Amino acid sequence: MPSPETPYKISISDSELSILHQKLALTRLPDEVEDAGWDYGVPLSDARRLLARWKDGFDWRKAERELNEEMPQFTRDIEVDGHGTLNIHYMHKKSSAKEAIPLLFVHGWPGSFIEARKILPLLTEPGSSDVPSFHVVALNLPGFGFSDAPKKKGFRLAQYAELYGGKHCLAWHTNYPDAGGEPPTSPDNADTARTRWFLNKSFGYNVEQSTQPQTIGYSQADSPIGLLTWIYEKLVKWSDEYAWTDDEVLTWISIYWFSKSGPAASARIYYEVQLSGDREAVNVCPQNPRPSVPMGWSKFPRDILLYPIDLVHTIGNLTFHNEHKDGGHFPATEKPEVLAKDLRAFFGESVGKEFMRT
Repeated sequence: MPSPETPYKISISDSELSILHQKLALTRLPDEVEDAGWDYGVPLSDARRLLARWKDGFDWRKAERELNEEMPQFTRDIEVDGHGTLNIHYMHKKSSAKEAIPLLFVHGWPGSFIEARKILPLLTEPGSSDVPSFHVVALNLPGFGFSDAPKKKGFRLAQYAELYGGKHCLAWHTNYPDAGGEPPTSPDNADTARTRWFLNKSFGYNVEQSTQPQTIGYSQADSPIGLLTWIYEKLVKWSDEYAWTDDEVLTWISIYWFSKSGPAASARIYYEVQLSGDREAVNVCPQNPRPSVPMGWSKFPRDILLYPIDLVHTIGNLTFHNEHKDGGHFPATEKPEVLAKDLRAFFGESVGKEFMRT
């Protein structure tokens, strides 16, 4: 049984901030070939700009204060079978609507609970009898942000589901339905082109984190610019020309830098999933590999792996499907109004009436 929740405020010590600024001041940047652009990775000009801002202009205390004001935060201890007790950090904001639906917002890598920040007020504002509102919980996964990291091998997707209370799910919605394995890349179309680009030009992180996560972890834990560029590349290349501000990026990255278990911990989920074969649903839950509860999918054209709809049908009871003209892998940040509208439509139809009756 989980423990009672404890109120939480982000409060990074002055000593941790001092260490960060010392490391930033001692940064050694690599050289770059002429006219490299993004062909070789993060451009040197971007790295220099973000480094200078992080070192001399970015106000973490302001960012910390705003996060605490906008996102009511808590922690609680949750016991996971075979892995002991983990202290989990999460944001919990209730709607004023009495009939609001409980919604668990789950991020992935390279995100954190901050991914819910822009969409949060859109989901909690009062709805109507046909358009629901939500009581939103956005947690930091184990190993991310201010949650404990697992200390034992074998913390697989089944353990994440146990942590979430997956048995109590009435419906689920995703922008990234992972149907297992690599999606077919024919016939030629925009989905195929994007998927081929991802597998050929942006998949190296996955290979490293799935095989040797500890190795990449040393540079992430010790080098702020190493951590910054490792994640910044994905924010830019996996979104759909979203206009990231420097302070938005630096707040996102700082949560990794100041994370409770260090930024390396978040990479280990890839290793455990790869080792166990958990991308195949039958390995996660052999009793029910294709859940019967309603499933919704908001498809954005600049996501990273774009599966055909017939494959998506194999992983769930797909009752809602909406394809959008633009948007990428981070829709709660890139397109919060669009995603919120889809969530209201899907959950209002699939869960709302049943939930209000109970």
